[in-house]
Amino acid sequence: MNKQELLAAFAVGLLYIIRMLGLFMILPVLPVVGVQLDLATPLLVGLALGVYGLTQAILQIPMGLLSDRYGRKPIILTGLILFILGSVLAASAESIYGVIAGRLLQGCGAISSSLLALLADVTRIDQRAKAMAIVGISIATSFGLALVSGPLLLGLAGLSGIFVFSAATGVFGIIVLYTMIPAPRLAVRSAETSLKPERLRDIGRNPDLQKMMMGVFMLHFLLMSGFQVFPHLFVATGEIQVSDHAMLYFMLLLVTFILMGPFMWLADKPAHTKPMLLVMIVVFGASQLLFANVVSLYPVLVGMVLFFMAFNLLEVIMPTLLSRSAPAGARGTAMGVYSTAQFAGAFAGGAIGGLLLSGGDISHLLYFNALACGVWLLLSVRLKKTGNLGSRVVHLDRNQVLSANEVADALLSVGGVIDVVFLEAEQLAYLQVDKDRLDENALTRLEQGAA
Repeated sequence: MNKQELLAAFAVGLLYIIRMLGLFMILPVLPVVGVQLDLATPLLVGLALGVYGLTQAILQIPMGLLSDRYGRKPIILTGLILFILGSVLAASAESIYGVIAGRLLQGCGAISSSLLALLADVTRIDQRAKAMAIVGISIATSFGLALVSGPLLLGLAGLSGIFVFSAATGVFGIIVLYTMIPAPRLAVRSAETSLKPERLRDIGRNPDLQKMMMGVFMLHFLLMSGFQVFPHLFVATGEIQVSDHAMLYFMLLLVTFILMGPFMWLADKPAHTKPMLLVMIVVFGASQLLFANVVSLYPVLVGMVLFFMAFNLLEVIMPTLLSRSAPAGARGTAMGVYSTAQFAGAFAGGAIGGLLLSGGDISHLLYFNALACGVWLLLSVRLKKTGNLGSRVVHLDRNQVLSANEVADALLSVGGVIDVVFLEAEQLAYLQVDKDRLDENALTRLEQGAA
């Protein structure tokens, strides 16, 4: 990567950290202090936690399409402004309804797809995987920072102070957007990164992709519903004060990342990806049953480590599976639907979790979550093994005289090429390939016009 691409990747990663911090810092603290707000009930606290996911899910694809038409930076700027306004509204709220309205407006800044498209605009295609890896690390970092900084800020500035800090990060995000990220001369209409409405039906009809969308829905459902009980579990042990939650989350995440190492190595092997997915779903369910039946310090801490290990591993495994399974030239569209399912799960987790807590104690929610893990496991067992699949982009000689169909047929004749989308005007071909069987020499000859 050259200096400009590296700077752009870090800047986009920073924007992700800013957005995720503002949305997630509230998770570990609102279940504890939200009940002190006027008119608060468990259901309304749950809605305040997850309602941002509703507007994120609704607007994710439309804002991505708008960025294709009107430019990346104007749409990202609009999203950051909405995020700032939502943070200010929540900071000034005196009742739970004001916090819900603020979180709803925060979620209107649905800029994930626009950020990824902007990153594609300012990086060369052969450097894009490295840029995306930097963004992935930023997302994981932001989650850990949010769990630690939320309780710390609560102790220093109260609930309103957390939202004021979120608004300030949004302002900083605007500065980053216009000072660190170069303006692309021409938006890249890459089938691997752009949203294509005409491909939505293909994605929706794919049985394996359907299971993956349900999987990410469940992953974030469990995250959002889980945080409605975690602070109460800490308090119920009788040995953990609210002021200690920040340090406790830090230690739990540190232990989790250390233990994840061997599992991450296994999950990276195509033959072990699906088995690791199934194991982590079982671990998720086990953590819920442990929480529901034992409320003492060490079992709760063990359950937390299991929960965070399963969540963090699946956050890595599931996009990898999606990337391998997405049809050629439709990865961007698949990721748009994936993000929509993710945020829909966050909303459902907040709403359903709050509803269950309104009608009973936390064990009702935990048993429901364990049952949901069982259903998720049954669906995932039927997921096909993807093998060592991946995507490739082939630049063809503009002087070649083959028709589009002939080019597609020639590419499909190469060993290991599974699916092809050929863009004749750009002389680009998007391939889905089996990396273990791919004939690199034949593909190189085609790329050089020796068809």
